Amino acid sequence: MKKRTLGRSGLDVSAVGFGCMGLSYGYGPATEKTAAIALIRAAFESGVTLFDTAEAYGPFTNEELVGEALAPIRDRVVIATKFGFENGDSTAGMDSRPARIRQVAEASLRRLKTDRIDLFYQHRVDPGVPMEEVAGTVKELIREGKVRYFGLSEAGVQSIRRAHAVQPVAALQSEYSLWWREPEKEILPACEELGIGFVPFSPLGKGFLTGQIDEKTTFAKDDFRNIVPRFSPEARKANQALVDSLGSIATRKKATSAQIALAWLLAQRPWIVPIPGTTKVSRMKENVAAADVELTADDLRVIGEALERIEVRGDRYPPHLAARAGR
Repeated sequence: MKKRTLGRSGLDVSAVGFGCMGLSYGYGPATEKTAAIALIRAAFESGVTLFDTAEAYGPFTNEELVGEALAPIRDRVVIATKFGFENGDSTAGMDSRPARIRQVAEASLRRLKTDRIDLFYQHRVDPGVPMEEVAGTVKELIREGKVRYFGLSEAGVQSIRRAHAVQPVAALQSEYSLWWREPEKEILPACEELGIGFVPFSPLGKGFLTGQIDEKTTFAKDDFRNIVPRFSPEARKANQALVDSLGSIATRKKATSAQIALAWLLAQRPWIVPIPGTTKVSRMKENVAAADVELTADDLRVIGEALERIEVRGDRYPPHLAARAGR
């Protein structure tokens, strides 16, 4: 697996990471524990060194799973986790008060079975707590050796700059993919200027860009895609043109649609590290192999022309979740 450095932080990770959320939360029933641990360890054996979790995934159960899975190889991996929701509940309000950040850090250290958090993200910007206080608290945790690097998730440019002025931000984690390119307008230029790495979540469009989902696909009752406008049957039917275009390029490159989608992200900047998630070893290996797919300038031009012709339908979040992003 090729390595990448997240911005100018000095934090080196695998070119493709692993998003662990879906093993416990968000996409239907949790994966059976033994199988989930085996998958995480198989990802490491395949070259993955960046593993992403959060207290809110479960809540709490995903951190416990990741901690147990990575305990035997702790010193050879980078673990990222997050704070910022009231009582760790993503359906509740924000809570990034300094005391709460410290409380989360201590609890996460216990669940992750480790003495330091490699990358500690604010999960969403809390409008009730000045960013300077948030960054200052993480700065103290870094001085104390409990955290190594500071990150933000779905933050807007103003928040990023305010945080970075207090404690350098190593990475920004936000949604970015062939069907959500909003970060290209302001976020990526700001990251380039400030030397911040970028970690795209949902790099495969919550599964849609794999070509395995169509308008007839049904999701488990507790799969959050049921409330995402972009996953309405009508939107999926309209957005099929993007998947079809991706599939034709993949066929020409002797790759899969998922690999082309990930390779496209990797080609955008050398400090971008996507974190696709999956519950299947075969899909994990497919995603990892995307790091070896080389897209030429002509390939990127063809993809760019296809994107210009296709209008993606449907919002990426329902209104109450969209309001939390970009602050």
